[in-house]
Amino acid sequence: MAKKRGKKDPLWARLSLIFGALLLLISGGILVGGNLLLNHYGDQITHEGGLGDAAAAGATIDGPITLLLVGIDERVNNEAMGARSDSIIIAHVPASHDAVYMMSIPRDTRVHIPANKATKYNGGTDKINAAFQFGYQNGGGRDGGLALLAETVSALAGGMKFNGAAIVNFDGFSGLVKALGGVHMCVDEETTSIHTGWNTKTNVEGVPYNFNADGIPTTLKPNMRPQVYKVGCRDFAAWEALDYVRQRDKLANNDGDYGRQRHQQQFIKAMLKKATSTGVISNPIKVNQMLGEVGKAVSFYNNKVSLADWIFTLKGINPDGMVTLRTNNGQYNAQTVNGQSFESLDQNAQDLLKSFSDDTVAAFVAQHPEMIANDAATPASTPTQGGR
Repeated sequence: MAKKRGKKDPLWARLSLIFGALLLLISGGILVGGNLLLNHYGDQITHEGGLGDAAAAGATIDGPITLLLVGIDERVNNEAMGARSDSIIIAHVPASHDAVYMMSIPRDTRVHIPANKATKYNGGTDKINAAFQFGYQNGGGRDGGLALLAETVSALAGGMKFNGAAIVNFDGFSGLVKALGGVHMCVDEETTSIHTGWNTKTNVEGVPYNFNADGIPTTLKPNMRPQVYKVGCRDFAAWEALDYVRQRDKLANNDGDYGRQRHQQQFIKAMLKKATSTGVISNPIKVNQMLGEVGKAVSFYNNKVSLADWIFTLKGINPDGMVTLRTNNGQYNAQTVNGQSFESLDQNAQDLLKSFSDDTVAAFVAQHPEMIANDAATPASTPTQGGR
């Protein structure tokens, strides 16, 4: 196989891998480098504001912590094109500060988006990924987009408040994974890449599929063989891992966005496990490289809590303490309104959100173990697809 060439990934392919990146910063900053690294890299990633009326009161994270994690599709140097949130994760850390529970909100979830006078948005019902755009437009920028999205998710979750939030930049993440030297991952369903393939005659890399006007892959291009990820565990190069977790169209179980969400969450754990391995955290040069890439990838909104306090509070979380959860049990729950297809949260997903707010998520998950995402290299159950 020809060597993978470096290239700029499409802007829509943002991954919500922020919490993993924050934990990378925490593990590395505490173990190797102390305050010098903390001050240097902390200034690169921390921001004020960004949570609007959904911000938790008081500059403290002594109790339970809830974070909003967002991957965005941003048109660089073209603000008129706006930005939408491709990936939305709510991460909850119980008051014991020894675990983190993560659930994804499907980007097509039908919600009420509050009005935003500053960006001339009058409010209305739309897909949740539009909230970031309506806060971003007319000069709102990232801060405005994040604030309106946070307020929208807060209303969806019955008034949930956030102690912090983060936005990921995909191009920066590519460098972070390279700095780690790749990751060890388990593929749970055969996945065919629509972005990466190889010419069977020349072995030159290229896009393997033709696409229709909606961006959906149709037929294979002549003489092209797509990259295929088989079920099983192995070491992934950086380009392989990032290509794998971008896929949603040709998954063996036809689980679309839900499959992609699960694979992204699994990647977070794999990345954190690699970052906290002895070969990484005991190497000051590698740690410095890794932290430099985190600064390029992540914008962290700290809600007036110092980065040092965040690090001290979350330093006890390790990969085994990360629990990834399947929204709607990983099944499509589509509804059609005025001819437009939306997703909606089933009762279990709504109850899960409430348990995040009440800090009772551990008890809830114990009663619903089927909601825990599969991390093993075994095929996941096939969801029922009700729409894209």
